[in-house]
Parts: sequence; C-alpha cells; structure tokens
Amino acid sequence: MTRVIGIISGKGGVGKTTVVANLGSILAQKFKKDVIVIDCNISTSHLGLYLGLYYTPVTLNQVLTGDARIDDAIYQYHINGLRVIPASLSFSDLKGVDIAKLKNTIKKLFGKADIILLDAAPGLGREAMATIKAADEVVFVNTPFVPSTMDIIKCHQVANEMGVKPLGVILNMVGKEKYELTNKEVEELIELPVISTIPMDKNVLRSLALKMPVVLFSPNSPSSKEFVRLAAKIAGEEYVEPKGIFSGFLKFFSGNRHEK
Repeated sequence: MTRVIGIISGKGGVGKTTVVANLGSILAQKFKKDVIVIDCNISTSHLGLYLGLYYTPVTLNQVLTGDARIDDAIYQYHINGLRVIPASLSFSDLKGVDIAKLKNTIKKLFGKADIILLDAAPGLGREAMATIKAADEVVFVNTPFVPSTMDIIKCHQVANEMGVKPLGVILNMVGKEKYELTNKEVEELIELPVISTIPMDKNVLRSLALKMPVVLFSPNSPSSKEFVRLAAKIAGEEYVEPKGIFSGFLKFFSGNRHEK
C-alpha cells in the first residue's frame, strides 16, 4: 500500500524542503523504502535545485497540463535510490497548470512506491490546499517561535476539516535558546505531538551549498542523526544509531547524480 504524506508548513523558510529531501533519502537508503518525493510548490519550486537537478525537460507542470505522463517526470537520484518529480523552474511553464488535478495525478503512482512525500507550498493557498487534499497523512514543519506556530494551528485545522491524518510536528532549527518555545509549549498550542526536534546545524547550510542532503554530506552530524530518528518513526522501524551509513557515497558528489 502506498502512503502519501504531505509535508506542510505555514510559512516559507522553516526548512520544509530540507525535511523532504533528507527524510526521503533516509527512508530510501537506510530503511530500503521505495520513495518518490514530489515538488508540489509549482510557483516557487526548490526541491529539484536542492538535489542538483538542473536538466529536467519533463516536470510536474507538464503532467498537470496534460502534456506528459507522470512516469515521464520521474528522475532517479543516483546516490541512494530516491526518485524525484520536480516542478519546473520556468515561469512560462505555469501557464495552463491545473493544480486541482494533483490528487488524481498522484493516484497513478499508487503501487509504484511505498511512500510518496509531497513538498507543499507554504501557507494555505491553492497549491498548499491541493497538496493537503492529495495526502492521506500530513506532517507539519515548524520553528520554535510563535508566528510560525500560529500558522501551523491553522494548517492543522484545515487538515482536520479535510479528514487528513496528522502525524505530528517537526520542530526545525532548534537552538535551545531561552526565547524559543519548548516542545511542550508547541504541543499545547497546536494540540499535536512534536515527533522530531531537529537542531540548528551549520552542516545543513553547507549541504545546501553542495546540492545534497545533509544526511549524505555529514551523516554523523546532529541534524542527520535526528533525521534518522524521524525516518524510523515514519517507517515504523526501530531506531539504530547511525554510524557511517552513507560512507563512500561522497565519491559520487562530483559526478552525475541523476538520470531519467
């Protein structure tokens, strides 16, 4: 059975795409899941760039206009077997895109993957709403501050109204400063459990510059270890402390990491 999980945020800049790329990578590599990640943020797409996908002649945009099949928009990320459906980087490719077709389009992937992760647009606009509708389960990405937390409360309410199962909250970029909200405070405000606390980690920024997930760039970094814990929860697997699980993969770094 294919699980469709929407990764949702109320605001941009909270690390939602970072979560998608790293969670998908861990699920595919360590937990041997067949994973497809989809960039549903068609107006300001970033997922393909994060993974170094620069040449993608067929994207989700062409699929949603009816000019391509969904299978033709899937690209293989060589390092760990992760599959990616990017959105177009071209403004002109927004013409004629019907985001309302997203749910039916994703149904064509059922049985072809264990887990499909949807990288939603931030907020509650048309793209984000279409992503929530297309998902069976949602995870909310938040930072330990009041403004982003208030937005997640709204997103949670919308998901409940749509009958989509919330798995919990990922609290990202946590610095454990006195002025930050605690896990308990976030849980009380949103009325959902915090299922992962990802620490502020400079390795994440370094990995962004190198166009690869931090779990590949620095597998023993604090953020990478927390991503493994998170993936274990999502996969329903026992967590085992990672020890060099991606050693040797960096040799692919300068080479071609993807293909149709």
